[in-house]
Amino acid sequence: MSGSIQQTGQVRKAPENFLDAQGVRSVFAEAGKGRRDFIRNAFAAAVAGTAATSSALAQTRTAAGDGDPAILNLPAHSTGLGQPVVTDGYGKPSKYEANVQRRQSPGLTPTAQASVSFAPLQSLFGIVTPSGLHFERHHQGWWDIDPSKHRLMVNGMVKTPKVFTLDELMRLPSVSRFHFIECGANTGMEWGNVAVPTAQYTHGMLSCSEFTGVPLITLLEMAGADLKGERFVLAEGADGSSMTRTIPMSLIRSGEVLVAYGQNGEMLRPEQGYPLRLVVPGVQGVSWVKYLRRIELGDQPYGAKDETVHYVDLMPDGQHRQYTSIQECKSVVTTPSGGQMLLTPASAATPRPRKWPRGTSTCAPTSRACRPARARSRAGRTCGKASAPRATACSANRTRCSAPSSAAPRPRTSRAATSRA
Repeated sequence: MSGSIQQTGQVRKAPENFLDAQGVRSVFAEAGKGRRDFIRNAFAAAVAGTAATSSALAQTRTAAGDGDPAILNLPAHSTGLGQPVVTDGYGKPSKYEANVQRRQSPGLTPTAQASVSFAPLQSLFGIVTPSGLHFERHHQGWWDIDPSKHRLMVNGMVKTPKVFTLDELMRLPSVSRFHFIECGANTGMEWGNVAVPTAQYTHGMLSCSEFTGVPLITLLEMAGADLKGERFVLAEGADGSSMTRTIPMSLIRSGEVLVAYGQNGEMLRPEQGYPLRLVVPGVQGVSWVKYLRRIELGDQPYGAKDETVHYVDLMPDGQHRQYTSIQECKSVVTTPSGGQMLLTPASAATPRPRKWPRGTSTCAPTSRACRPARARSRAGRTCGKASAPRATACSANRTRCSAPSSAAPRPRTSRAATSRA
């Protein structure tokens, strides 16, 4: 029985926050010198420390004999009175899950107001990302805007320019839909020889939420817009970065583009554009303009800075391709992620691929642990092959996986960006 007690779970958690403030400053300095081994070594040391702690815990349990103290000794919650209702007006996760957080990649950018925080994909279940863990991408920092003073203007090639308050928008017929959003730079850390081998840092600029709002086509119709022919919409945000993006009318006519004020059953979070943001399914996240304040209808693309200078694709011939919008399918096994330890014997591993709704991807790991996983869509087309593990060490009783793409007994699939979530 003591042997079974040592098996504390199929996956031993990885150290998530292994650098303190001074360590982050050191990473900035080392990254400036082109040295990435520093952060790799810090991560490896943290993993070793976690393994040592778990080993000591297992030895303590073994010394206790055949009885498990967690069962034999009644805990306080079985003998005492618990907390009253409304201890917190807004519920929070357990203190034992405090390590599940969004995190900024050390050394990514020296300016926190123009940076990214990554969602902890390896710690999430299902497809919905909790609002508090939704990844962030800011160009000038986030704001908590007074909704009573926020306005949405609709102008340009319309018969009757309109100005909407948030209350007026919320009185219009609304829709709620689940959509994925992915930053155009997601997985870019891998392209640049990623320093931190976890799914959070390699694929964490990806989240899924239920968004609630008004179809943009409804507002354009109210303003008397001519929706036929080649038309384009300019979406403008209210933050200091003057984020502006061109949206083709072909995407808007379907009714899928939303002016959203709700996320996961509540109002948008300030980091996600409160009180209004644009939702453009299947299009890279930069087009989901936050703090939305103006919609202008025109007859040609607007050539804004964030679509002609930034967010362009460098082609083989040296030219830049502009107005790239639709994102292709990506897949990754999110657990075990880098630094996690498989405690189940490899011979007992039984991969169980998770089925996803039409339009998303299904990850089906190969039958042998620690081999790269190959993902296929429902149509059977190969979406992509996960990168090979950087370091794998397999034994009869446990498997150490140092890459987020390693196969697992019961993998969770990534929140895959699709052309229609």
